[in-house]
Amino acid sequence: MSATSSASAASPKVVLVTGTSSGIGLAAAVAAAQAGWQVVATLRDPSRAGALRTAAAEAGVELDVRQLDVTDEASVATAISGVLADHGRLDAVINNAGAGHLGTLENESVDEVRTVMEVNFFGVLHVSKAALPHLRATGGRLITVTSVGGVVGQPFNEAYCAAKFAVEGYMESLAPVAAALGVSVSVVEPGAVATEFVNNIGLDIQAEVDAAGPYAKPLQAYLERTTAQFLNGAQTPAEAAEAVLEALTADRPAFRLQTSDWARAFTGTKLTDLDGSAVVGLTAGWVS
Repeated sequence: MSATSSASAASPKVVLVTGTSSGIGLAAAVAAAQAGWQVVATLRDPSRAGALRTAAAEAGVELDVRQLDVTDEASVATAISGVLADHGRLDAVINNAGAGHLGTLENESVDEVRTVMEVNFFGVLHVSKAALPHLRATGGRLITVTSVGGVVGQPFNEAYCAAKFAVEGYMESLAPVAAALGVSVSVVEPGAVATEFVNNIGLDIQAEVDAAGPYAKPLQAYLERTTAQFLNGAQTPAEAAEAVLEALTADRPAFRLQTSDWARAFTGTKLTDLDGSAVVGLTAGWVS
């Protein structure tokens, strides 16, 4: 074996993580680095990397922090080519970047729904498509953080859940095709996680209720229920990132991993609900 090939064999595996400014993406990037991976931690706005850099320093790990906007194909291409140029390989991708959204069809525009799909669905496809040739070369892994909202539709989350349903369906369909060429595909489904994700939606709750018209009463009920869940039952980002790390490091990772017992029970309601009555009966209680 040549000196060059020996060095390559000894070099750490390389994982690219999107959406690492906070929350699960930040925690997963740090956890992967602690597990010995070379982590390329990307975010749309590099000026928001302060918390990421602080967490890495506190954990005693180094991250390669780069800009990547998942909705911009040129930005994705630049990031992927930069990883290959500087590290020589790409062994895994963790699609984590996403944006929350609250609304219902009658009170929002179709363009708003398209925007949600661009970030949460097409953004995943941009990154995955650019990465796949390189993941084939390394027998790598394609991991996407979805949501329990990618399995169970939730009131006032129509657009968000539609995007996450689309991701789950796409990846479930892609998984056997990618596996035939040596690439493992997994989705990770968090429930409520104590992150900046909800805050980043930018909600003024009272203004939303005041503007909801005939939907004001069910929206108020939904917001009260959901706020209580996030205050009292949310996981930490580090806890949720454990499932991401399992998908990254397990010998044979499952296609679908939930991040908590609650998430397993909640998604299990849908996966065993052949006629839909259990799910609709459950979520109807959230808005009454």
